[in-house]
Amino acid sequence: MTAAAEARPAGACPLPPVLGLNREQAAAYIGVSKSLFDEMVADGRMPKPKKANSRTIWDRRSLERAFSRLPGGEGDETEEWDFA
Repeated sequence: MTAAAEARPAGACPLPPVLGLNREQAAAYIGVSKSLFDEMVADGRMPKPKKANSRTIWDRRSLERAFSRLPGGEGDETEEWDFA
């Protein structure tokens, strides 16, 4: 159990998923390295972060929308995997 979970009173509702992610978390969330994530933000494939004072935070929902717009996936003619 996490420290945050242990600190909540018994019977308290679980917290919703985290909305804001730091750079490392955002890169891990979409499954890429931090350097590739930086490249994707720079070229517009991933959204720019929000600022909260000195914190740089990516909106999880914006990351999901940008990720869904990446090429590939359902209906793509090109198969990257060889299932032979």
